[in-house]
Amino acid sequence: MRDHLFDYTLRLGDDAFILGQKLSTWCGHAPCLEVDLGLSSLALDLVGQGTDWLELAARIEGAGRDADALAFKRSSDQLQNCLLVEQANGDFAQTLARQFLFSNWQYLMLEALSGSSDTSVAAIAERSVRDVAYHVDFSRDWMIRLGDGACLSHHRLVKSLEMMSRYVDELFVMDDCDEILLDRGVAVDKALLRPEFDARIEAVLQDAGLVAPRPLAPVIGGRKVHGDDVRQLEEMQFNLRNNDVRWGF
Repeated sequence: MRDHLFDYTLRLGDDAFILGQKLSTWCGHAPCLEVDLGLSSLALDLVGQGTDWLELAARIEGAGRDADALAFKRSSDQLQNCLLVEQANGDFAQTLARQFLFSNWQYLMLEALSGSSDTSVAAIAERSVRDVAYHVDFSRDWMIRLGDGACLSHHRLVKSLEMMSRYVDELFVMDDCDEILLDRGVAVDKALLRPEFDARIEAVLQDAGLVAPRPLAPVIGGRKVHGDDVRQLEEMQFNLRNNDVRWGF
């Protein structure tokens, strides 16, 4: 169970950490100050959550590594994040579609995990879900503003949702790691979250004057195989991997 719990917490950490790093690149480049501050806030929240999960994973592993080592000293093929969070930022509509889908899933996931039989997992989930509630509100408000806005913003958002929706099914896949920890009351049955997720997404799309994305072939397998966008994140690991420097605050 220790190996499974290590992988499980690593996945939660990688999801948050990778998306936080992606969002951080918007700092100073967002379309307006309101969005710049909002995305920076989301990025800080997610990196903080990623740190919490990776610190827990390091304690479970017991191999002398810490959160920094797990974040910056693993190669891209060792990351266990879902494919959705590693997709390119693109324009603001593309970033928004990615955030909207992930935040709604993450909120339901963390809410359920706050009842985990593992007290450490439950504590991080309960602490993190309060931040993610804001992420849900932020993405919902901007979905409505862009979806109900000019033709160009509406069109870009529709295309972005169609692209990002390909990676949603993976969020609800249960593998051996999930099943084993579910039997012990640690993990969440992600399949049971799907109806509430779909209802949340549909409600916002209706308010935004958007239709559900056309079904495209789902893409699954990000926990083991990644694309070029996540491999580019190895640039941020250069100093720590080569000089063993540490972030100091």
